[in-house]
Amino acid sequence: MSPRGVAIPDLHGHLFQAAERVLAREGPSGLTSRAITLEAGVAKGVLHNHFTDLDGFLAEFMMERFRRIAEQAAKLPARAGEGTVDGNLTDAVVSVFGAHAAAMVSLAMARPTLMHRLQHSVAAWSPSLQEIEGMFAAYLEAEKDLRRISSDADTETLAMALIGTVHHLFLTHRADASDLSQRVHRIVTALLAGVATERRASQ
Repeated sequence: MSPRGVAIPDLHGHLFQAAERVLAREGPSGLTSRAITLEAGVAKGVLHNHFTDLDGFLAEFMMERFRRIAEQAAKLPARAGEGTVDGNLTDAVVSVFGAHAAAMVSLAMARPTLMHRLQHSVAAWSPSLQEIEGMFAAYLEAEKDLRRISSDADTETLAMALIGTVHHLFLTHRADASDLSQRVHRIVTALLAGVATERRASQ
């Protein structure tokens, strides 16, 4: 409900969008129940009427955003055969693990109680992580079928290494740098060294 008692369609989504704006503007420390409800334009008690507490809300917020990241990753395999392999992987990583993902990691790191809540939600969290990794592996498999990477390339390990290295960027607070795309491209190029067989369009 809004302060005037008017029902809001998809109230959870409305609150999640408000939380995302507050997080982007004020960082994890500014993400309070009051700040979220004020940003959303709803009564102060609305959040606690629908969630157990602030950490419960934030856990669901993060899981919903993580599902969106997985949906974005699912678009990657369809790009096989287009552009270049390193270019496609770089674009996908930046798109999937860009500013929003960095903000999510910062939020979890800043709130130990939230991290604890998420660790207890591993059954819901893990499939999404595996799905993202699987989409990158599926893309690399498709490129292997097209002979744009070598036939003996270990696509599952390449995908795991790429996701793991990008995760390291988050943990070392380098994922929000202005040169993220260049950093990711260097990582992709290093991982593909020895397996790429494609001819670049510019050649």
